[in-house]
Amino acid sequence: MSQEELWKQTKIIGIIGLGDMGMMYARRFTEAGWKVIGCDREENYPKLKEEIKDFQIVQNGHYVSRISDYIVYSVEAEHIDKIVAIYGPSTKLNAIVGGQTSCKYQEIRSFERHLPPDVEIISVHSLHGPKVDTTGQPLVIIQHRSSDESQQFVNLLMSCLKSKLVYLTCEEHDKITADTQAVTHAAFLSMGVAWHASNQYPWEVPKWIGGIENAKINISLRIYSNKWHVYAGLAITNPSAHAQILRYATSCSDLFTLMIQGKDKELRERIYTAKQKVFGHLGEKHQLLLDDNILQQFSLSKEPPEGKQPNSHLSLLAIVDSWSMLNIVPYDHMICSTPVFRTFLGVTEYLFCTPNLLDEALDCAITNTEFRHDDLEFIIAARNWSQIVSNGDFSGYKREFEKTQEFFKPMLPEANRLGNEMAKKILERAQ
Repeated sequence: MSQEELWKQTKIIGIIGLGDMGMMYARRFTEAGWKVIGCDREENYPKLKEEIKDFQIVQNGHYVSRISDYIVYSVEAEHIDKIVAIYGPSTKLNAIVGGQTSCKYQEIRSFERHLPPDVEIISVHSLHGPKVDTTGQPLVIIQHRSSDESQQFVNLLMSCLKSKLVYLTCEEHDKITADTQAVTHAAFLSMGVAWHASNQYPWEVPKWIGGIENAKINISLRIYSNKWHVYAGLAITNPSAHAQILRYATSCSDLFTLMIQGKDKELRERIYTAKQKVFGHLGEKHQLLLDDNILQQFSLSKEPPEGKQPNSHLSLLAIVDSWSMLNIVPYDHMICSTPVFRTFLGVTEYLFCTPNLLDEALDCAITNTEFRHDDLEFIIAARNWSQIVSNGDFSGYKREFEKTQEFFKPMLPEANRLGNEMAKKILERAQ
């Protein structure tokens, strides 16, 4: 009997929290032949007990913790400490515990605070959403407190996802996720709020149709098709993310000020300095993650683009400016990049590295006033998100997110489908 067969016969995998990601893990492990036991909030027990037949459902985390050999807490970052405090003391002797939150500093501290000292800690984080094909996507594994044999067991368990395993410390994980996700999410959350504030479905407005606009719309709606707490947890509980989101809001305001003051020379100098810091290392043979063909394929609009529409692309100029100010080179973290981040980097790279496109955007920023109202709404939104995050306001985050999510609700399924196809195409080019 192989080691894998032995472990599948003797080990039980526990999942505490059966939301989208917890359910995905439970089902994938079950399909791979592992014994799985799971629970969600107690009020959901009768419904889940009736609906779920492929793995065992129990009433709460005590029942999961007392018999499981590896327990994954798949719960909202906001509640991780409270939930571990309740169920952690029931953990089976010498078991392994991990979590799926996007901020590992708080998660690991909760485990250290509430778990018995004999319990080992190996945390994980799949860097994608529950609707994304896990094959080839980054899966971070953090061996915080465990034997090498336990690490091998977790590796084998996770291999059924066919993801790319990345080994990091807690500190490395949080820094990289802040660098790759915090500002990215802030930018596209702000776009959604700005479109909502202007009462615009961008795929119905000619100036938002075609090319870069297709990708921007897809990314924004892809984010709004998920649950608010996925993004709130990363932004609010990760200290590294606070400074980055504030920096992004500041870059938006600074660049917009130069635009409305007509300071063409200062604007170009600042943007080209940022371009050199972020993209200057790319060689002539570098293949862009996106091209015209890909950008035109993935459109929510049923109307053909009416020629190239001028746009300042303030949201993209500001991201490169903030990366420059924070000394972030996004390519350094590609091994831990999410589908949304790769798409966003592709869009930004396309604007900055395609001949003449950047100059066209800067010309528009100074001379064309058509987008000024949209840019102003965008800045207001970016500053509001920054304030919500700085204040640690989970309820404010949820309120703002769900209000905009409701506005875009009719188009979210199609946006998610197109977003997945675009992400797959970019992943192939990034290999």
